[in-house]
Amino acid sequence: MFVRLAFLPILAGIVLGVIAPLLAYVGNPENMGICTTCFVRDIAGALKIHQAESFAYLRPEIFGLVLGALGSAIFFGEFNPRGGSSPVARFLLGFFAMSGALVFLGCPLSATLRFSGGDWSAIAGIFGFVAGVGVGSFFLKQGFSLGKSKQTSPIVGYLFASLAFFLLVVGLFKTLNPEWNMLNFSQKGIASIYAPWLISLCAGLLLGALFQKSRFCMVTAFRDLFILRDLHMMQGIVAFIFVAFFINIFLNQFNGGFIGQNAVHNEWLWNFLGMLLCGLALTLAGGCPIRQLILSGEGDNDAGIFLIGMLVGAAFAYNFNFASSVDGASSYAPFVILVGLAFCGILAYLSRVKS
Repeated sequence: MFVRLAFLPILAGIVLGVIAPLLAYVGNPENMGICTTCFVRDIAGALKIHQAESFAYLRPEIFGLVLGALGSAIFFGEFNPRGGSSPVARFLLGFFAMSGALVFLGCPLSATLRFSGGDWSAIAGIFGFVAGVGVGSFFLKQGFSLGKSKQTSPIVGYLFASLAFFLLVVGLFKTLNPEWNMLNFSQKGIASIYAPWLISLCAGLLLGALFQKSRFCMVTAFRDLFILRDLHMMQGIVAFIFVAFFINIFLNQFNGGFIGQNAVHNEWLWNFLGMLLCGLALTLAGGCPIRQLILSGEGDNDAGIFLIGMLVGAAFAYNFNFASSVDGASSYAPFVILVGLAFCGILAYLSRVKS
C-alpha cells in the first residue's frame, strides 16, 4: 500500500504531462494547456468583474478540478468540511498571489509547462517561484501559522463546489446560446481560444480526482525539499516536466527560444519578481493554485476564500492596469510587487507562533 501511495505524485505528474500539452493541441492557447491563474482571470472576465475584452471565458477545466476533487474525496471518505483560519489574510494572500502571477503572465504550473514547450522566458519566473517558496519556507521554520481550521457543517463544505457546478452549468448554457448576454465570452484574444467544452471538463475531472488522492502540489514539492529534504512530491514535478517535454516534441509543439512565444514577455526582472511574490504568497497560504482548488473541493472553505481573493486580484489587475502584456510589465508593476512583498513579509513575521 505504501509503495502505491508513494507512486501517486509520479502518476499525477505523468498524467498531467500528457493532458496539458494535449489540451493545447486540441484547442487551448499555445503553451497554456492548463494555467490556473490565467483561467481564473478569464472567469473573472466572463463574470464581467473586469472589462479586458481578450480575457473572458468560463474555463471548464477549473470547475472540473473542483468537482473531480469533490468526487474523489467523497469516494475515499476524505471529504472534510472546515474553515475559519484567518479568512481575511487568506483572501489577501490570494489577491497578491494572482497579482504576482499576472506580472509574470502565468502560474507555477504554466511556467513549467511553458518551459517544457521551449519557452525560455519562463526560466526567470521558475527561479522566482522557487525563491518565493524558499523565503516562505524560512518563515514556516520560524513558526509562521495562520491558525487551525475548525470543523463546519457538511452543507458549508459543499458551498464552493456548488458554486463551481452552478458556473459550469451557466457556462455550458452560454456556450450553447452565444447571444445570451448575462455572461461575457471573448470574441478575440487568448480567451477566445479554447479546447472543446466536454474535453476540457473531462480533463479537469480526471486531474481533480488524481490530484486529490496524490496531494499533488508544486509548493509542497519545493517546501518539503527545503524543510524536510523530502523528494516525494518533487518526483511528480520532475515526471510532469519530462513527460510534457516529450509530448510537446511528439505533437510538434516544442518551440525553443525567447522569441515567438505565445502571450509572454521577456522582461526577466519582472518575471522573477512577479513569481517571487506569487511563490511567497502561495507558500504562506499552504499550497499552489491547483492545490487550493483541490482543497476547496474537499470542503476547505479557507481554500475557497483564497481562490475568491485570486478572482478579485484578477479584476484589480485589469481594472487598475498592473497586469503585464506581451509588450512587458506595466508601469504599476513595481508598486504592486512592493506592496505585496511588504504585506507577505509583515504577515509572516507577525504571525509566528512560539512552540
